[in-house]
Order: sequence, then C-alpha cells, then structure tokens
Amino acid sequence: MDAFSGLMSGFEVAFSIEGLMFVFIGVFVGTFIGMMPGLGPISAIAIMIPITYSMDPSIALVMMAGVYYGAIFGGSSSSILLNAPGVAGTVATAFDGYPMAKQGKAGKALAIAAIASFTGGTVSVVLLMLFTPLLSAVAISFGPAEYFALMFLGLTAIASLADGSAIKAFISATLGFMVVTIGIDAQTGTSRFTFGNPNLLEGIDFLVVALGLFALAEVCTLVLNRNEKDDGQSKNIGSLRLSKQDVKDMSGPVSRQSFLGFIIGVLPGAGATIASFIAYITEKKIAKHPEEFGKGSVKGLAAPETANNAATSGAFVPLLSLGIPGSGTTAVLLGAFLVLGVQPGPLLVQDRPEIFWGIIASMYVGNIILLVLNLPLIPYISKILKIPRPLLISLVIIFSLIGVYAISFNTFDLYMLLAFGVIGFFMRMFSFPAAPFILAFILGGMMEQAFRQTLTISNGSFGIFLDKPIALSLIGVGLLTILFPLLKGRRKYKVS
Repeated sequence: MDAFSGLMSGFEVAFSIEGLMFVFIGVFVGTFIGMMPGLGPISAIAIMIPITYSMDPSIALVMMAGVYYGAIFGGSSSSILLNAPGVAGTVATAFDGYPMAKQGKAGKALAIAAIASFTGGTVSVVLLMLFTPLLSAVAISFGPAEYFALMFLGLTAIASLADGSAIKAFISATLGFMVVTIGIDAQTGTSRFTFGNPNLLEGIDFLVVALGLFALAEVCTLVLNRNEKDDGQSKNIGSLRLSKQDVKDMSGPVSRQSFLGFIIGVLPGAGATIASFIAYITEKKIAKHPEEFGKGSVKGLAAPETANNAATSGAFVPLLSLGIPGSGTTAVLLGAFLVLGVQPGPLLVQDRPEIFWGIIASMYVGNIILLVLNLPLIPYISKILKIPRPLLISLVIIFSLIGVYAISFNTFDLYMLLAFGVIGFFMRMFSFPAAPFILAFILGGMMEQAFRQTLTISNGSFGIFLDKPIALSLIGVGLLTILFPLLKGRRKYKVS
C-alpha cells in the first residue's frame, strides 16, 4: 500500500462517525486537562487506558492521540492568562503570552496561540506523513554525543534569556543546574545533595519548580501590590482580531518553527518542552528587536506555540516507525498500544495500516477541531481575567497545590512548591530572570547523563566529539553563538 492509498484508508477511520466523535472527545478532554496545572497529557492518557479496553484499537489510539496534542494546546491558556503553565511544553508560552494578557490583549494572545498551534500541528502532520521512514533513521543515529551537543547548543542561549544583566542570567542558570542534580545519581546509584532526606532521593519534579517560580511568584507579587489601584487594563480581554502587522510578525516564526519543532520532536527524549525553548531562543536571537521579547512580543508567543505542537506530532515518528517513545507521554502511549494488542515498529504500517494511517489522518481532523473548538471559546476562556483578584489568587494557589500533590501524593512536595515560590519572588524582586533557571533545570539533567555516557563509551576520551560530525557541528554552532556577541561587543567598544 503506497502512502496516498494508506492516507485515504486512514481518512476512512478518521471521518467515520465513531472516529470523528472520539477525536472530538480526545481533543476536548485533552484541552481541558491541559489547562489544569499538574494534570498533563501523561496523567490523562494513563487514566483513559482502562476506558479503552473494549474499544476498537484504531479508534482508541486516535482518541488518545487527540488527548496528547489537545493537552499541549490547552496548556497555553493557563500560561497566557495566569502565568501558570499547565504542561512543561507551554512554559515558554508564558514569557510573552502573560505580558500580553496584562496589557489587555488576552484575546489576541489566545488567538495567536490557537493559529500558531494549528499551523505547527498541521505542517508537522504533513512532514510526519512524508518523512517518517527517513527521519526514523536520523533519530536512531543520535547517540549520547549528539544529544550532549544538542543540549549544549540550547544552553548557549542562556544569555539571550536575560532581561538586562547576563551575569544574573548565568547565576540563575547555575541555580537551575544545582537543583536538577538533587537526588539519586542514575549512573552510580549514590545520593546527591539530599542531606539524608528520603523525600529528595527521587529529585525535584519539574512541575514543582515551574509552578513555584512562575505561578506562586506571581501570586506573591499580586499580594504585595494588593493596595495598588488596578487600571482595569489587565482585565480587558481586547479584540481577537489580528492586524496585518501581527500576521506579518507571526509568519516568519510560524513557518520556521513548524519545521524545527518537528525535527526536535523526532529526537527521542527531546519533546515539546525543549522544542519550545529552542524556538523562543532562536527567534529572539534573529529578531531585529530582541528587546521586545518578554514584554508581549507576537513573535515570542507564536514561536514556542508553533514548536511545541509541531514537536508533538514529531514525537510520533520514533513511536510509530521504531516502537521507541520520544517523550514521557509517548512512553505511556506505547503502553496503551501494547495493552490494546498493537505492536508499534517497522511492521506496523504493513500489519496494521488502518492504525498507522488512521492516527496520522486523525491529526489533520484533530487540528481543525482544535481551531474550530477553541477560537469561539476564547471570549469565555478569557473571562478568567475578570475574576476578582482575591478569588483569582486563591484559585491559582489551590490549583497549584492540587496539581503538585496529584503527582506524588507527598506533602513534602507542597513545602518545596512554597519554597520555590519564595525563591521565584525574590528572584523577581532583584531582577534575576526565571527563564534561564528553568532552561538549565530541564536540560541540565539530560546533558549530564549524555556527557557521562559519551565519556563511558570513549573510555574517558574527549576525542569522541571530533569523530561525530553531527555533534561536532552542533558544538561548533554553540561556540559561535557564544563568541559572536562577545566579538561584536568588543568591536563596538573599540569603535566608541
């Protein structure tokens, strides 16, 4: 069966009454759950596995795929409106989405997020359909050395996340590195920086850090400034209509990050979180006015929203073609495949073409449903901003506490959440950016593991990086990223 015939058979599954109904249910449930801090796509898919026992495997998997990309999309709403990312992949969305909401442009911010997500998701589905066999070969060619080089490239952009002092950005990143090393060392089994506390043996969860630094820090700021007169601007939803300039500003980031996000999503272990950060950093570096980022930039919002949805589809490449999960969520999806008696891998397209092509075709339908479902709902979703400030603060605190407690059912995590809230507040007070902290926290653990695996393979020789063309190229680009601004600054100093 060629690709076109396969896609047509997939559309038969996706456009059947049952298929349309369950795609809609998956997308709707995923969007709703994505808005709730702590209840990400992993929890949603895990909860729905028992529900799908008696269902047709193709319909069940189409629905769970809808939950996945629906949750990524839904997470952007809480990031934009409350500065409380629902899922890790939407943290970068808050950098410019929340400032837009505070400026009375919440409606426009949600519309940009919806359109960027739709475009990124749709383009990546086309790429998924065309290049799955080729990209699966690229994915397995990435070893520890290449992963370390990719993480290194991401970390070189820490200075670009600084909102003023680069020194403060590096201090913030160092704190992120320190926090991510807490817990049991996966390679040696020894505990690090746990101070004898068994609650720290498994490390600190990403959601604890993200909600503390962003959501609770924002709550602390609102409480401290409670006597300031509200000008009403932050409660103004604004128009959903995008101007010609907005569309022009969006077009570049959306077109570039649709491809970049998909490629990063293809790499096992990378996922939507890393794709969104790299997209944001890349666009800030090439922008004519990088100083606008972090203050409500259209480009700064469109780039991560495009990339995280594109990466969501990209993560299906190693899952469907190799049977290797590309992210935590696709690992749970792999379990769902096996529970339903379906073995993903090279033979899936031959043995079960209705499932392989049904999932791909359902993504076209799901992305359209996401757009049609969410654009009319934006005025209603935006009404969150009209909730009185004391009640809104209470709701953010409650949802953050519930979201963190639902991960481990451990009250110690709640204390950690409050601690990171205080840290985030003081960082904000003394102008230390939180973005480098969270970027180092996300990349640091994977970077350390990849580095140690690389040196283990090479018996401690750094020459292995010279023997890997992809790794060498990525490290070279990273070094240029560091050196170019320094040389440029030195040249300006000499001229002045």
